[in-house]
Amino acid sequence: MLRSIHHVAIICSDYAVSKRFYTETLGLTVIAEHYREARRSYKLDLALPDGSQLELFSFPDAPPRPSRPEAQGLRHLAFAVDDVAQCKAWLERQGVAVEAIRLDEYTGRRFTFFADPGGLPLELYEAAPAVD
Repeated sequence: MLRSIHHVAIICSDYAVSKRFYTETLGLTVIAEHYREARRSYKLDLALPDGSQLELFSFPDAPPRPSRPEAQGLRHLAFAVDDVAQCKAWLERQGVAVEAIRLDEYTGRRFTFFADPGGLPLELYEAAPAVD
């Protein structure tokens, strides 16, 4: 019945800063951007290379996330990458604070965390090598 995750929606604390972060720093492609007058809200659709999408929203007076990372609801958003160390170094050169690389005790894969401009925890998770 379910095939994949189509998109993840994020309500931004600062829409302009988040838009810059996801498009310029992380390099996601803009699919569409709309201003919804009735909601006084922007909606930005972004594409990842695998076809999945992120939706960024700006809602006036949205409450802040209660705590990090153990609040109920979305814990974090993880992105699959080929080389965690390489991505970590690149993000740090862009001025993004990234935690130390850890090893998943169950899969043996490397991962690390960083945050978007609104404080949402984001993870880089080393994908399985491609099989020829």
